[in-house]
Amino acid sequence: MVMLMVLVFINGGTLVKGYPEEDLVKKLPGQPDVAFKQYAGYVDVDLDAGRSLFYYFVEAQGESQVKPLTLWLTGGPGCSSIGQGSFTQVGPFLPNGDGHSLQCNKMSWNRVSNLLFVDAPAGIGWSYSNRSSDYSVSIESFTNDMYIFLMKWLEKFPDFKYTDLFLTGETYAGHYIPSFVNVLLKHNQNSDDFKFKIKGIAIGNPTVKLDRDLAASYEFLWSHGMISDEIFMNIKSECDFEKYVRRTYQNASETCNTAVDTANRMVGNINFYNVILDTCPSNVEEQLRLKKTVSKISNGIDVCMGYEIDVYLNLPQVQHAFHANRTKLPYKWSGCSQFLRYNDEDNIKNMLPLLKIIVGQKIPVWIFRQENSLVTYLTEISLRSISFIILHRSGDQDAIFSLLGSRSLVRELAEELKYNITVPYGAWYYKSQVGGWVTEYGNVLTFATVKGGGKMIGYLQPGRAFQLFKSFVHGERLTKRNT
Repeated sequence: MVMLMVLVFINGGTLVKGYPEEDLVKKLPGQPDVAFKQYAGYVDVDLDAGRSLFYYFVEAQGESQVKPLTLWLTGGPGCSSIGQGSFTQVGPFLPNGDGHSLQCNKMSWNRVSNLLFVDAPAGIGWSYSNRSSDYSVSIESFTNDMYIFLMKWLEKFPDFKYTDLFLTGETYAGHYIPSFVNVLLKHNQNSDDFKFKIKGIAIGNPTVKLDRDLAASYEFLWSHGMISDEIFMNIKSECDFEKYVRRTYQNASETCNTAVDTANRMVGNINFYNVILDTCPSNVEEQLRLKKTVSKISNGIDVCMGYEIDVYLNLPQVQHAFHANRTKLPYKWSGCSQFLRYNDEDNIKNMLPLLKIIVGQKIPVWIFRQENSLVTYLTEISLRSISFIILHRSGDQDAIFSLLGSRSLVRELAEELKYNITVPYGAWYYKSQVGGWVTEYGNVLTFATVKGGGKMIGYLQPGRAFQLFKSFVHGERLTKRNT
């Protein structure tokens, strides 16, 4: 009998075993042929509770063993990194207009990095728990599960213990990532084994300090002519947003409540992912189930992409190929969970102190914003629900979390750390056109915008988004000259 042993590669002089064959995704339905491998499956984070997190891992294109690992966490809170991070933004595939097939994403971030998407906490996507109390979520429970997840995932993929690690995400990842990085830093302090090689964090439109973001959103609406002078002045004079975000209405004045409700109605029926785009027709889901092509292109963007991937990820053959939904969950896959319960105090927590610790460790931090996006995840625009649902999306021209709030918070963080400006605020360029605007403090803290972006960084401006990400992982500054 001939015994065959397959060895993958050598990392740092140490022989490591191959990736788990049981998690190999041979090919997704309707997927174009590609040269890289992809894996998906579950990592059990609590066997007693029956709690497991679903992941999707994509090898980098070409020489994956020498390229970094990037972890992506979609915010919300409560939204899927698989559906809203990978398949509509930065992963290798995007949906076709029929909801049953995929196309290659020419600006996929796996061109420069291995990508790991995780649906966390349990209750998002195909991640689950058999204990109902686990669907009440806190930042502490999230970070504990993510730490267990990553340690066990590295048992499946041991090569990446020694790989440069970047952590990225959007919106509520402004809470997730600083908290999780703090846990990884504590691991490094206490570990006699391997230490995480954390090389940087990048968060798009982050939720850092809710009361500041909320106040800035109405200033943005007013400055862009979307609400009247009178309503804006009422909001500015009557609303104390530090009190307002604490269990919403009970701490706000009636005058403030009325002004906010009026402002929300003034916005009108627009595309909440990007104000310059048209909306997707309301009858597309039934057409997609019949395999009809429903793409609606507005300014070069398919505004129905969210519906298309929702149909695709609910196909039984897709879930089988993904090794997903192994417990036959009693609900459909959806982009954002409708039943998770989040801790109110966590939602309004100021994340600047944790970011200060991370930046103080000289770990590069990039805060990036996207333009032209007015986003609210509300079916009915009402700040009565805003304590957590409003955290879903934003952009540089977003009336919910405008750049006015993020930019001022980044500046305050730099001032606390006594960091000088190392890159003056100004335009950066992509293909001889303005890609956005950027400033840097202390050679470690970067604030950048993506021109023409919106709901999700890779969705509306994939080229500019990829340029930003490539500069980030390569440790390069964005180009400030029009070449």
